[in-house]
Amino acid sequence: MTMPLSDPDTPAIHPFSTLSPECVLDALESVGLRADGRLLALNSYENRVYQVGMEDAAPVVAKFYRPERWSDTAILEEHAFVQELTEREIPVVPALTLDGRTLHSFGGFSFAVFPRRGGRAPELDDPAVLEWTGRFIGRIHAVGALKSYSERPALTIDTFGCEPRDYLLANDFIPPELLAAYTSVAEQALDGVRHCYARAGASAQLRLHGDCHVGNVLWTPDGPHFVDFDDSRTGPAIQDLWMLLSGERSDMVRQMSDILAGYEDFADFDERQLNLIEALRTLRLIHYSAWLARRWNDPAFPVAFPWFNTQRYWQDRILELREQIALMDEPALW
Repeated sequence: MTMPLSDPDTPAIHPFSTLSPECVLDALESVGLRADGRLLALNSYENRVYQVGMEDAAPVVAKFYRPERWSDTAILEEHAFVQELTEREIPVVPALTLDGRTLHSFGGFSFAVFPRRGGRAPELDDPAVLEWTGRFIGRIHAVGALKSYSERPALTIDTFGCEPRDYLLANDFIPPELLAAYTSVAEQALDGVRHCYARAGASAQLRLHGDCHVGNVLWTPDGPHFVDFDDSRTGPAIQDLWMLLSGERSDMVRQMSDILAGYEDFADFDERQLNLIEALRTLRLIHYSAWLARRWNDPAFPVAFPWFNTQRYWQDRILELREQIALMDEPALW
């Protein structure tokens, strides 16, 4: 396994090392919530998220934000956006207002509390489900276009491609024998991304969910609920649509048609953005590797992602980027 250079005498600092169950319960009590002792860690690596049982009340979900990732003002911008959506009866899950605030501090952590929402994964092979989901994303985007973020970043070639690529190279994550190949293919891939953006032309930028994959859409009898706006940022509308696509090209054409049938009831869609689908997928792949690298000193990551940073991992990433280079040369979906 190739590891980044570090001082062997300096122990890795785990950002959540002091977040014990007692700390979680004490944090909730500090905002007037009395837990009954039931604490269930939910599937989250970037932050720490817990379902907490309450005395004489429904359970809540407590999110403790990773220190130094977002500023408090950036988190509050996300909370405000979700609240705007809630006020327009769009099915999202806003942070609870406790003591007049949605963001709180305890033991060196910023945290927020949310109502628990149930649901299952949407059946994205059902055209009606895709149209229904597209309808609500269109409503989210109609609100997202009304204001701009000032604290949260934009999804750009630099922030999701060049900067993550540079981080991987500067911190010696790529095995020496694969360094030339990865450097070359990453640059070719980023050139392909730039060509896709050129074909798409100037795209309107708006506030997005930012990470609208199937795991962040909970399906209920009343339709979808959109959860976890933690990656919300500014970008093109297609970012919240392409991760719902899967299968062969013909499958994705049909799926996108169904999504847009609902989406365009509430928001205009510039079809030139279809040129960005594979470009955004490429940026996500590069960004994901850098995300794992940046978090590798968090003990939760080597346990959850043991395959990361092996020789085979980087060989697969090189092949993956080569495939993306070819896909970015193909015409847009229609």
